[in-house]
Amino acid sequence: MIHHYLAARAELTAPGAPFATTTIDVRGAAIRTFANMPPNMRVLWESTAAHADKDYIVYEDERYTYAEIHAQVRKLAHHLAAHGVTRHTRVAIAMRNYPEWVVGYWATISVGAAVVGMNAWWTPPEMEYALNDSEPRVLIADDERLERLAHMPEQRPMHIISVRSTGALPEGGVHWADVMAGDDPGSLPPCEIDPDDDATIFYTSGTTGFPKGAQLTHRGSVANILNLIAMTTIATAGEQKAVDAGDLPPKPPSTPRPPVFMAPTPLFHVTACNCLLHPATIGGAKIVFTRKWDPGRALELIERERVTSFSGVPTMSRELLMHPDWATRDTSSLQGLGGGGAALQPDLVTKIAGAVSSSAPSTGYGMTETHGIITANAGRWFVNKPASCGPAVPTLETKLVDEDGNDLPTDPDTIGVLCVRGAVVIKGYLNRPEATADAIRDGWLNTGDIARIDEDGFIFLVDRAKDMVLRGGENVYCSEVESAIYHHDAIAEAAVFGVPDERLGEDVAAVIVLKPGHELTDDALREFLSASLAKYKIPAQIWFRDEPIPRNANGKFLKRELRAEILGG
Repeated sequence: MIHHYLAARAELTAPGAPFATTTIDVRGAAIRTFANMPPNMRVLWESTAAHADKDYIVYEDERYTYAEIHAQVRKLAHHLAAHGVTRHTRVAIAMRNYPEWVVGYWATISVGAAVVGMNAWWTPPEMEYALNDSEPRVLIADDERLERLAHMPEQRPMHIISVRSTGALPEGGVHWADVMAGDDPGSLPPCEIDPDDDATIFYTSGTTGFPKGAQLTHRGSVANILNLIAMTTIATAGEQKAVDAGDLPPKPPSTPRPPVFMAPTPLFHVTACNCLLHPATIGGAKIVFTRKWDPGRALELIERERVTSFSGVPTMSRELLMHPDWATRDTSSLQGLGGGGAALQPDLVTKIAGAVSSSAPSTGYGMTETHGIITANAGRWFVNKPASCGPAVPTLETKLVDEDGNDLPTDPDTIGVLCVRGAVVIKGYLNRPEATADAIRDGWLNTGDIARIDEDGFIFLVDRAKDMVLRGGENVYCSEVESAIYHHDAIAEAAVFGVPDERLGEDVAAVIVLKPGHELTDDALREFLSASLAKYKIPAQIWFRDEPIPRNANGKFLKRELRAEILGG
């Protein structure tokens, strides 16, 4: 039956078709991209003015139309320009998923500057590092983040816009309400934007203990939007071919609904920003935000706003289905339930498929370094291959390499490290030429993930090559946590790794060997780490060990063996 999907993909990506691809030279590499696509994100944003009277942003009990947000974007864009924000400069955004995050995003990229997405969970030292690394002209932040800023020993000069603030303003700062109090200028400031200009800087956890600022371009962001649209269109067309051929029963008739997306994950990640905010906005959809994740409140808003697509990490989908209110809330509007940021377990695929007659499971595999998705798998194709994260998007070439970087044969039984090349691969890492050169060679990005590719082009992730824990959609690099642990005077050895967690998929664990004569409790260690690590990076489970941690011949900790010993298998 999968041949129907493959036939639809071939037709829709052929020369002259809506999603036809071509090859261009980008930074000296032959890159696959769409043959016809808008030059930058500002053009796409301005096109959404056509949705003027539609609801755009719903935050808890607040509601804003496209016209209202466009007016706010224009006001902020002129304010930013007046404070030296131009092409090749940066604006940092540090806050919850408030409507102001969305306004700040579109205003910044519309004046040719890049948004620096600040992780809202960062501690003061983590915030300080990113601000010093990215050197923004302006910081847009809420009270919680400004409070952390006050604890930084040295603050770099930048204009601060305070959002939903009740406290005193930093010197030279301004309240958001004062920026919005002026008249609507009626148009955005003029500017030139090259497709290869940075649109966003998103920080990824670093294997050396310091995060790296991934440079997401306008070309890559636009291509990611079109990839998302293409994969949905291909899946739908393939299903129709299967229905027409009698290989699939037709879906039950349903009432067409206006698109309404719920965004429960943070906007400082590509999952919510590039894979939800971008396509939903371009399509004129309504987007529903909450102050924090609460499955009961989410179900209430799904019912109230008639949400058609829920896109979070798998943990959230599972918590919705398991919540006692699932049986009493009207979730019949849902047409998609899934998301990315972590693997969607096969049992959850089946549960979603059977939970609501009109709802289909979906997933995507991707990285910050690819502006969002690498693969997508949805609907009845997902149920057909629930262990696969799907085929690669149209603008990506794929290959497998061995540990030395040598190409492996294209065979369904071959397992190797997945590499991808295409328009959605990032420009590089900000201020990190060596890290860029290590990760991207001749345009090929080494994902660090071990995979196999079947005869239909569907990718199956086998293992993770990077020393990393994927905790509820958040990447936690073990070496970063280990570096923080080693700052404690009592620590002789520390090994950090992931352990299974029913709700999060994985959680962070550590095995500790203390120096002779020292004492330390797990709670005391967590308290020590809270000063330098965001809460989600701090080990949930800690074991103290009397003997040295086992190592291999090269002196590296044998974490797999240690994990098996701890977990009993």
